Amino acid sequence: MIGRLVVFGATGDLNARYLLPGLAALRAAGHLDDGFQLVCADRKDWDDEGFRGWAAEQLDRHASSSPADARSWVARATRFRRADATDPADLASLIAGDGPVALYFALPPAVFPGAVTAVRGAGLPRGSRLVLEKPFGENLTDAQELNRLLSEVVPEQAVFRVDHFLAMTTVQNLLGSRLANRVLEPLWHSAHIAEIEIVWDESLTLEDRAGYYDGVGALKDMVQNHLLQVLCLVAMEPPLSLSERDLRDRKIDVLRSVRPLTDEDVLRRTRRARYLAGRIGDRRVPAYVDEDGVDPQGRTETFAEVELRLDSWRWSGTTFRLRTGKALEHDRKEVAVRFRPVPHLPFGHSGDAVPNVLRFGLDPESVTLALTGIGPGPQTLTPLTMTAQMEPADLPAYGRLLLDVLRGDAALSIRGDEAEEAWRVLAPVMSAWSDDLVPLEEYPAGSSGPGPRDQ
Repeated sequence: MIGRLVVFGATGDLNARYLLPGLAALRAAGHLDDGFQLVCADRKDWDDEGFRGWAAEQLDRHASSSPADARSWVARATRFRRADATDPADLASLIAGDGPVALYFALPPAVFPGAVTAVRGAGLPRGSRLVLEKPFGENLTDAQELNRLLSEVVPEQAVFRVDHFLAMTTVQNLLGSRLANRVLEPLWHSAHIAEIEIVWDESLTLEDRAGYYDGVGALKDMVQNHLLQVLCLVAMEPPLSLSERDLRDRKIDVLRSVRPLTDEDVLRRTRRARYLAGRIGDRRVPAYVDEDGVDPQGRTETFAEVELRLDSWRWSGTTFRLRTGKALEHDRKEVAVRFRPVPHLPFGHSGDAVPNVLRFGLDPESVTLALTGIGPGPQTLTPLTMTAQMEPADLPAYGRLLLDVLRGDAALSIRGDEAEEAWRVLAPVMSAWSDDLVPLEEYPAGSSGPGPRDQ
């Protein structure tokens, strides 16, 4: 297990909200000993004392569930260094020392090529690992070039393209529910499943992230970055094991099976929109273009929906709908598996049987099965709903990912060819949207999203 971690972009939101709390959880669980070395680097002109005070505040704010002594240890154990991730000399001074090091680039995708090039110039100790937060590049060409640069620095097994969605308990439970229960897997194909929705709708707005979000938008931030990963776990063939090779091979099979979208497909099967001013609960929300840091002349979407088809034996005839939106009325974060209706009802006219739906709640974590049963009257039908709440995970998602990095377990990391295939799936959508072939709709903040689509 690697005992040194260097985090670049250390004063950013990712480190404050997720990495530092993940390290506190690892310390509380006994995975980090007193010899663990944590260096946080950024271009800001801070010192150890100033950064430790900031880190303590962020840990108290975002890691309150971790014991106080674990939070205090992380803040005290951290050393801060002013450094530029694209400067080979700065990198060389940070990675100097005995043994391998894990370099975590908590930076915008545009910085990755320069940072990886600098690593090559700095000289990396044998056995070291590089961690890059998704999105991996900004398009297919970027991903291909970045993979080429990485291959010149470290072997593929030492590259961790992380997506915290894959470490979420319920996302992991998609595989558990499918593969550990005989009752589900025989039904897990198009003969029984009409549609699978993968949804991440949230009432949150920008939350001071305009500097990142306005250059990315909902399609790249959520659909390409996270929801395609969930699609892979939902639609993949049963792997021989959950080892790195077996799991990743089956995931890329799914992406390769996605039917390429034509311009006509993009027009009919995708939607984009952004929010207007409105009210979410008791909070007044400005229009997206009026948010601090947003370019009002830009065309960034805050809502994206993409309908995909898979050309495979298992899934021919099933629709996969990936949807995400910001500033909506309610949070809805789930995978909804919608089964086909039964072929015949022998109950006369005493009601309709609603098609069964199996829902995996992503946040909060739950599993719900909607069935139909006999009601109180003679041969009347009534909905039956069964819900199971998931036990809290031993580690938060980023705690799990950091532990995998330090241990060298890449099963939940994105392999290079998979990163490229994910961009290839959405390249036609990105191109058509860039050319304004699909209208940029609008919806009031606090609503359910854009209204019914014009036929």
